[in-house]
Amino acid sequence: MLVRALVMESNRFLEIFSAAHELHSTDMTALNLIMTARSPMTPGTLARALNLSASATTSVLDRLERAGHVSRDRSPDDRRRVELRVHAAAEALASTFFQPLAREYAAAWDSMSAEERRVVARFLTSTTSATARVRTEVLKPG
Repeated sequence: MLVRALVMESNRFLEIFSAAHELHSTDMTALNLIMTARSPMTPGTLARALNLSASATTSVLDRLERAGHVSRDRSPDDRRRVELRVHAAAEALASTFFQPLAREYAAAWDSMSAEERRVVARFLTSTTSATARVRTEVLKPG
């Protein structure tokens, strides 16, 4: 119940940001995935991560491009490959909005001992992994 409460409160926070910047919830998820990818993301990788069709992903990317948040650029290594890039202004906008939340999270975690933080981190990691495993099972074809 507490994890669900955290998820719901986080979703409310994201809804405020989304509404203020006229972004669909899927657009927000896409933007977050692109921003946090370890290497440049492709539209196909994004489509799989969002569980969307290629055409639906194109619509998401079109909206994000029109809003000035992302661009689709040719890879410098393989000109056939399209890579998604988040514009610096979008990163700055997100940082301005999410930094107060990050500070509050840091303060909440600072009030815990190192052992308590390890237990919470282990719980969150294992719960996230469990959720991903079930999601993967549910989405398996057949």
